[in-house]
Amino acid sequence: MTISKKGRFASAGVAAVALIASMITGVGSAHAAYNCDPFAGYKGIKGKTVTIFTSILDPELSTMKAAWADFTSCTGVNIKIEGSNQFEALLPVRVKGGNAPDLALIPQPGLLAAMVKTGKVKTAPAGVVANVNKYYSASWKNLGSVGGKFYAAPLGSNMKSLVWYSPKQFAKNGYTVPTTWDGMLALADKMAANNQTAFCGGIGSGGATGWPATDWLEEVVVRMYGQQTYNDWISHKVKFSDPKIIAAMQKVADWMQNPKYVGDVKAIASTSFQDAGQTIAAGGCNMLQQASFYGSQLPAGTNISPTGDVFAFYLPTINASVTTPVEGGGEFTTAFSSRPEVQAVQAYLSSATYATSRVNLDHWVSANSGVPLAAYKDPIDRLSAKYLADPKSTFVFDASDAMPAAVGAGKEWTEFTAWFAEGKAIKDVAAAIDAAWPKA
Repeated sequence: MTISKKGRFASAGVAAVALIASMITGVGSAHAAYNCDPFAGYKGIKGKTVTIFTSILDPELSTMKAAWADFTSCTGVNIKIEGSNQFEALLPVRVKGGNAPDLALIPQPGLLAAMVKTGKVKTAPAGVVANVNKYYSASWKNLGSVGGKFYAAPLGSNMKSLVWYSPKQFAKNGYTVPTTWDGMLALADKMAANNQTAFCGGIGSGGATGWPATDWLEEVVVRMYGQQTYNDWISHKVKFSDPKIIAAMQKVADWMQNPKYVGDVKAIASTSFQDAGQTIAAGGCNMLQQASFYGSQLPAGTNISPTGDVFAFYLPTINASVTTPVEGGGEFTTAFSSRPEVQAVQAYLSSATYATSRVNLDHWVSANSGVPLAAYKDPIDRLSAKYLADPKSTFVFDASDAMPAAVGAGKEWTEFTAWFAEGKAIKDVAAAIDAAWPKA
């Protein structure tokens, strides 16, 4: 499940908000306020307007505007961006009605594919292709491609393949961060022998209860089998009842339904994902698999750093032949116009220049390898970028978000909740989800 559906945990202090406001106010002022050298190649777009439609809302929307203030001031192009919490529903209507935006920031590869089928989406121009080939892994380029043609460059990204822990507690107990799956479970055995809870867990999330468990399975599937099987699973070429997915579900059960590691398994279903890791700093539990945004759920004043109260490590690999598996999400800049000014903005948004400018403002992560890791002020953002921007990474998009909504945001959630809350058998859970798959 993507961060946007769980709620973006954006926060900014008064000083940061004031900085953003002052930068936005400065748009259109004298070029002397900016270094315009990076934009010398953008010609003939002064006075032109480019429209963007997105699901991103304030305060993040205002931060985006601040990040491109130097570009718009130096080139003279006007970017009009509109955010809507009904983006997924409205974009197809606008496209069908002949009122498509110049650019749309699409957060799901499935929606991108649906828009491409309308015949209205333009293939990526040469400048975008060059940037993506230079700065992004092949996995990211594949996500922006449909039918073998490349359309949309990644924009923002988020990282799910993390395990939260306490560096202070690890040091106190003589534990070291594991680098393999077997090593992680061996560490969990050691913690259990010391009468400690190895893994926290919580899948409660109101009407979306169950989604964290879908993430656990997704992490295991890509680590066991790689990108092709993972994508075939999303499209239901590989069913939930397939022996591969059954084996992956059993591996999840051996991990997160092991009473030796988690204590009361049924309690995981009644614990909210927000509350699951609240005792990590105090040693109440030792590890929580959760996305990069989880730091926003920790108590105010928690020192999140490599030597602090809480930090995170990369969820280790299972199959050495799958290189650096990473699960996450992101948006893709999709064009419905090929006007020169639209292609210019499209190319700029795919550049390391824009991504670095955006990173400098607040919590935001890009898979663009041209962004120096030192530009990330937040250590979790920096850690996430290390893996998201790795050109050798095997990146996969959140499967439940890419599956039909009746499955990924419906039956899978309820069946996984029954799996944890009631101990429902794996084969029965898998069969029920397969039966819910839309026929068309």
